[in-house]
Amino acid sequence: MKALTAAEMREVDRLTTERYAIPGLQLMEAAGHKVADAVWRIVAGRDNVRVCVLCGKGNNGGDGFVAARYLKEAGLTASVLLFGKPEDTLGGAAANLARWRDAGNKIEPIISEVDWERVLPEIGSATVIVDAMLGTGLRGAASGVIARAISDINRLSRNATLPLPALILSVDTPSGLPADGDAPAGPVLFAHRTVTFTAPKVGQLISSSAETCGSLEVVPIGSPVNLIEELGKGALCWLGPDEFGSSPLVRGADGHKGKFGHVLLVAGSAGKSGAAALSGLGALRAGAGLVTIAVPAQVQIPVTAAHAEYMTEVLESTADGAISKNNLDSGSFARIASGKTVLAVGPGLGTHPETQEFIARLTAETELPVILDADGLNAFASRPELLRRRKTSFLAITPHPGEMARLLGTSTAEVQKNRVAAALDSAKKWNAHVILKGFHTLIAAPDGKLFVNTSGNPGLAKGGSGDVLTGILAALTAQFATTDWVRVLALGVYLHGVAADLLAAEEGEVSGRLASEVARAVPRAREWLLREIRLGA
Repeated sequence: MKALTAAEMREVDRLTTERYAIPGLQLMEAAGHKVADAVWRIVAGRDNVRVCVLCGKGNNGGDGFVAARYLKEAGLTASVLLFGKPEDTLGGAAANLARWRDAGNKIEPIISEVDWERVLPEIGSATVIVDAMLGTGLRGAASGVIARAISDINRLSRNATLPLPALILSVDTPSGLPADGDAPAGPVLFAHRTVTFTAPKVGQLISSSAETCGSLEVVPIGSPVNLIEELGKGALCWLGPDEFGSSPLVRGADGHKGKFGHVLLVAGSAGKSGAAALSGLGALRAGAGLVTIAVPAQVQIPVTAAHAEYMTEVLESTADGAISKNNLDSGSFARIASGKTVLAVGPGLGTHPETQEFIARLTAETELPVILDADGLNAFASRPELLRRRKTSFLAITPHPGEMARLLGTSTAEVQKNRVAAALDSAKKWNAHVILKGFHTLIAAPDGKLFVNTSGNPGLAKGGSGDVLTGILAALTAQFATTDWVRVLALGVYLHGVAADLLAAEEGEVSGRLASEVARAVPRAREWLLREIRLGA
């Protein structure tokens, strides 16, 4: 799905009413209902839930009034603070404020900082804070008493990291976050979750403050999907189930291992056999027909013991357990690579000079599709121009920001300052697919296609997660080939994140999540995706 700017979103809303006769009040009703549903999913079954809804005077506040009404009807204690005078609300916001009051409910106008200080204890004791102060129409910085409210809530919640409030939910976008990707000029509210309507906004995906959205949920409220495609002019696309409807996710009844590819992983070194085993596990769980792991002799036994399904090949190694460059000179690696579908190189290989030379030559000489990760990337840190000098037409690299900085000869901070440019420019320069990992991983193709992924959670912040992803990417390439490789790679990133999300939904706390557990959840993620595609059809 395309990501939209604020102006494009306004045009979608306008044409929804003009072309399809869906009034703005109906869209607002649907939006507020979706917000209330999102709150209810978190607090259902809990006692003594107190919800505080913070509303601005515009349409964002109108969505908040609707959400408060539904939450009150569901039996929750819900209070509404209005930042402004009731008579200053307009259009749909005014109509829904009237509905709230007509039902016998009160509002608390917040005109000055004195008013805000009076209600601050109530905010501090709320179970749920719904942020409907400023929407995607914000121009410039949040200011006045709303800026003070944003800063105080961030302080009270320690930027949404403390146990309480249980939920800070932003309506459409966190207050203060520019919709079009610009750096915010003032404070931005940190939310645990953002429920945005119709389509994701550019700033929620690629802004330097995109993390303020927390978990991003995109919900339909009645605007036709074709308007998003018609009006969205940017190249940025958000990964959701709709992007994979044309992928052959259902296996035929006559399926056999030969139909689903043979992955060759070059991984591991002395002390790093786990990286090889984890990448292999990712490949197995993502559905590769066969998985062979080529390793130095010193780590063959632990890798083989990790899973009976692995096949292993022994590579000549140096005295300290790293892969020797002699494997290419002797022709032994050519024998190992024969008959394989895809080659993934890097997890746990180390930085021994011979190994780094082996990686560089292998990448240049093979004709197989290649996925480079971890130490596979470090081999090109001082000579990234070599990435373009190769026989294979298909190269994907999977750097985290630090690895990308080393490839570009810059700092991690500079990469993070403009992740989109780093990914797109590198993809074009090296004629490679670039998967720039991190919060909201980017998948860039040489032709300028760009996907951003928001699945996943901090449970992936654990050693081994990247190794698992490498195996997943290799397995999906083995199954679905390279005709639409950017989408195949995007599917791998997406399923990796969904697997982590499914575990979090079932088991809660994510800080102790293991990379191997995420790998084992990949088949469930694929089944979840199938259901979502079918339900959305």
